[in-house]
Amino acid sequence: MGGDFPGAALWRKSTYSSEAEDACVEVAHNIPGLVPVRDSKVPDGPALILTAAAWAPFVASLKG
Repeated sequence: MGGDFPGAALWRKSTYSSEAEDACVEVAHNIPGLVPVRDSKVPDGPALILTAAAWAPFVASLKG
């Protein structure tokens, strides 16, 4: 499940990434309860699908 993940049309690239970066992630934020994450360099590749409950502490730990 990558670029064709049903409903994941709104992929957003990390604000910590730049066009020159090789390590970039994108997150689809329009699927209630789920957070698909993918490698921005391989948009048709696999996506890691997390629950919103699992994603929130991960993001909080990055901010902390």
